[in-house]
Amino acid sequence: MEPIRYFNRHSGAMETEQVYGEGFLRWSYGNPLGKISLEAFVKRPFFSKWYGRRMSTPESAARVMPFIEKYGLDPEDFGEAPESYRSFNEFFYRKLKPEARPVDAGDASVVFPADGRHLGFERASDIEGVFVKGQKFDLPSLLGDEKLAAKYADGSLVLSRLCPVDYHRFHFPAAGIPGETHTIEGPLFSVNPIALRQRLAYLWTNKRTITKLETKRFGTVICMEIGATCVGTIRQTFTPGRTVAKGAEKGYFAFGGSSTLTLFEPGKVRLEADLVENSARQIELYARIGSRMGRSA
Repeated sequence: MEPIRYFNRHSGAMETEQVYGEGFLRWSYGNPLGKISLEAFVKRPFFSKWYGRRMSTPESAARVMPFIEKYGLDPEDFGEAPESYRSFNEFFYRKLKPEARPVDAGDASVVFPADGRHLGFERASDIEGVFVKGQKFDLPSLLGDEKLAAKYADGSLVLSRLCPVDYHRFHFPAAGIPGETHTIEGPLFSVNPIALRQRLAYLWTNKRTITKLETKRFGTVICMEIGATCVGTIRQTFTPGRTVAKGAEKGYFAFGGSSTLTLFEPGKVRLEADLVENSARQIELYARIGSRMGRSA
């Protein structure tokens, strides 16, 4: 199978993704025996909880430095020294120094909610090529609400995919007042392109959480987190009903790759050109949290 390529906004170049656990992923989603294992065990929440517990033991802290070295992470960005993490999971959902992720200061801008590889579309109802041509978003299934889906069908949608090597806290794309988080239970399939090329519907069958963010300039923004294999926890750290700043922390994922999804009302946001142009070619755009995702239309 072909490698996963994306365009890095910060380096200005096409890059190849280093896939954590690539052999297991390709076996699970591409081999007949692997698919049996996937359905019987891997997709089920107990598997991810079991793996999450392994990553939370004191013994797992020995994995931290080899991981940093293998994937070229910069400890200067970390909020704590690498040796201070008491488990691999504690390192995995680490905080960063504020200066490591500056937030775009423009009043009219919205920012990426997470470090990751992003796909952006101006009209959610027109999405037909995601990882493989012909795959369409099923917005009613994604949101679990047909009326809500109709309201956002012609709005902008951004899917942000986090790899295990990424910073795993997610943030608010704009200033506003967030409501309570609603959880839709489901299995935990991988959200890596290796899996999504097989079946995009994993995005709207997996466990996911939905929060509505009321903003002055951008209307009601839907902020969604999508769980995935080996993500034992989606934890919200904000306080519902309390005003948040653009780029403020919303929560974090425990161990594993995962995704966030941001959805805007029609006519409220115009996405950045590099995001739209790459997405139209089915190429993800790598960008960090706080960099500009779009601006008011």
